[in-house]
Amino acid sequence: MRGATESGMRGSKVAGSKGVSPTSESFRDDGLSVPRWWRGRCDAGKDTTFSCNKKLIGARFFNAGIQAENFLDQGPPLDKTDLNSARDYDGHGSHTLSTAGGGFVTGASAFGHGSGTAKGGSPRARVASYKACYAPGCSSLDILAAIFAAVADGVQVLSLSLGGPATDYAADLMALGTLYAVNNGVVVVCSAGNSGPQPGSVSNLAPWMLTVAASTMDRDFPAYVTFGNTTIEGRSLSDGTQPARQMISGDKVNAANQAAENSTLCLAGTLDPAKVSGKIVVCTRGVNGRVEKGLVVKQAGGVGMVLCNDASTGDETIADPHFIAAVHCSYSRCRDLFKYLQSTESPVGHITAVDAELGVKPAPVIAYFSSRGPNTITPQILKPDITAPGVDVIAAYSEEVPATDLPFEDRRVPYNMISGTSMACPHVAGVAGLIKAKYPGWSPATIKSAIMTTASTVANDYSQFQDETGGAATPFSYGSGHLNPVPALDPGLVYDTAPFDYANFLCSLKPTQTQSLNLLPVSLPFLLPQIIHFNSNPFKCSLGAPFRPENLNYPSISATCISGSTTVRRRVTNVGAESSTYTVSVVQPAAGVKITVQPSTLSFGRVYEERSFTVKLEVYNPAAAADYVFGSIEWSDGDGNHRVRSPVIATTKCT
Repeated sequence: MRGATESGMRGSKVAGSKGVSPTSESFRDDGLSVPRWWRGRCDAGKDTTFSCNKKLIGARFFNAGIQAENFLDQGPPLDKTDLNSARDYDGHGSHTLSTAGGGFVTGASAFGHGSGTAKGGSPRARVASYKACYAPGCSSLDILAAIFAAVADGVQVLSLSLGGPATDYAADLMALGTLYAVNNGVVVVCSAGNSGPQPGSVSNLAPWMLTVAASTMDRDFPAYVTFGNTTIEGRSLSDGTQPARQMISGDKVNAANQAAENSTLCLAGTLDPAKVSGKIVVCTRGVNGRVEKGLVVKQAGGVGMVLCNDASTGDETIADPHFIAAVHCSYSRCRDLFKYLQSTESPVGHITAVDAELGVKPAPVIAYFSSRGPNTITPQILKPDITAPGVDVIAAYSEEVPATDLPFEDRRVPYNMISGTSMACPHVAGVAGLIKAKYPGWSPATIKSAIMTTASTVANDYSQFQDETGGAATPFSYGSGHLNPVPALDPGLVYDTAPFDYANFLCSLKPTQTQSLNLLPVSLPFLLPQIIHFNSNPFKCSLGAPFRPENLNYPSISATCISGSTTVRRRVTNVGAESSTYTVSVVQPAAGVKITVQPSTLSFGRVYEERSFTVKLEVYNPAAAADYVFGSIEWSDGDGNHRVRSPVIATTKCT
């Protein structure tokens, strides 16, 4: 993990889990100083060239867990250089850390594309790195140790771009560790996972985590291939070809003793240099890597490549840093190209590369890989919580490793473009840092609420969010909406949640009467009393009326197993003007369930005053409500400066 602190902010952010490149320009310490309250350290280990500064104020690594697991599993020898250093030997760590808290760096680009000023969400933040993942993977024990260390060092925002399969919270060491962090005032931001678009694939499900999905930006990296009188658009990070060159399909350039079905994929060793030399080769996606195909063409003497999807890969294209002039085109667009190749005796064409295109519409669009809800552990808690930019994100990279993970890669770059919910997570962590800097006394739940309730749900063309197919996205894709930093700094009302509330939430999942939470659902007596405690005493589940999970004071509302009707309770805290009145508006689900809010107005006479309300969900069409239905409620003040929105999800289905 890695970290950062904003000037005047009592803590630091932690972003990622694979180390940091201390020489990156994103971590220069221009005009900064180490906060007096900082308790962390710079642990170089056996890496004598590793050092911190007044921007990168801490770096540590944790490897006991992965070494023990590797020994017990009789795994292959671990890389001692990686294992005994806080340095980033993957690229992921520096990328996520600089996205959360990297400083201003002019002229940053990805292979010369998208040039501009790189900066993190909290660019004046101090950062610290807590490395707990290595080439073979991550140990939960190392992650837990890193979280505990970060809290002890004075970290204020944890950005965790990692996760695993969903499991019961009390058996999930990362969930337990982050509950400990939240109980100590640390905001925890996590990635939702890259297992989409499968329903129920979202991870990091605990309600004390702020779980982030990934979506596109209004920036793209287009490239074009022109043939005959036609030009089709694709995507690339490579150069173009001028003038026009001969074009040929991969199935026509097979080497001796190589089948055409292999050469059409541009597999290594399948192309005949005599047929390829000086030409643009059209390759079909599949089997080997996209960038590898271009290298195969280059090694055979080709000058360019058009990479075409087949029917199974459809219209999803990727801007890759190819070794050769190349463009990746969709299946639907490539059909015109294949018709041209088959109908022309001497086909010619050229590839045109352009710089980044801005103002792309619609945006954001939910990334195809972004994991989806519903929450498979507690469906009464909507996950993911929010979406943020996670596609084609340009940020710092470690020059200790090649630019891609391909075995033949030898390029080193200071900045790189990566996609994933790992990239979306630190965007939100950076904004959480800004809010913490402005309101140092706010709790983690208050900051989380400010981010969720001010999120946008409309794309830049004023349409509703779309998923990767062009269809309407749902809150199972984007949670409360897309990150919207400016209104998050002035949310008006917030849903605060105390550690006591989380404890009651856990009790509602496994009632234990007078038994301590350390019996839920496995015995962890050495851990849970430290995580949930009041006045130094372990929390005990109440003997009173059972707590309902859907009544956790969460910024979104989700109710399952509704029979007839159910009522959900919420309370909001005024963090806006001293005297204010908010009125609710309701967007009803398309069918099946009616939403009623009581009272319909909330009046406040002072800052931090609380008011409670109920949301009644009444089933009027059980067949329609058997699937999930989606609506929302929104509180707005009289002058329209504050709009506090919560998605509402309901179903009669019992999961």
